[in-house]
Amino acid sequence: MKLLLSLIGALALIVALASAAYFFGGFYNVAASEHDPDILVSALRNVRNDWISRHATDTPPANLKLDDPETVKAGARAFAARGCPFCHGAPGVDYAKLTEGMNPGPPDLKTEDEVKALKAAEVFWIVKNGIRMTGMPAASGGGVSDPEIWQIAAFVKKLPEISDDDFKAWTAK
Repeated sequence: MKLLLSLIGALALIVALASAAYFFGGFYNVAASEHDPDILVSALRNVRNDWISRHATDTPPANLKLDDPETVKAGARAFAARGCPFCHGAPGVDYAKLTEGMNPGPPDLKTEDEVKALKAAEVFWIVKNGIRMTGMPAASGGGVSDPEIWQIAAFVKKLPEISDDDFKAWTAK
């Protein structure tokens, strides 16, 4: 039994040292122009989704109704003012060409499938905290208040239903 445990320990040490040499020795490709293996993409997506659903427990302030048209309009203005269309697009607004080089690429929030899969609390959590290694910044780090983030979440949940003309009117200065 001691021999087996020694063998397992030695194997674990070899794997740890080989992994460290691979990652810290400059052999792991960090270029955004290279796509990650499907198994890594799947694992990271699952970790991200599970983390967000577990930690997205905030609720909007009592005086803020997410279905209220004024909240959605305020969210559209905040979404536009904070630069969100640059990466995610908006009704009548294409995302910036540069974002095509992002890996992973930002989701197109104009599509119903992307938005329907998320609860408003999850959208709030993502906007507030950002997501590491994706280019999604933490709005809270930029001084965006929780009520404004909830307005953005309300808008994002309605985004696939918003017409180009409405978005343009709501965000006109």
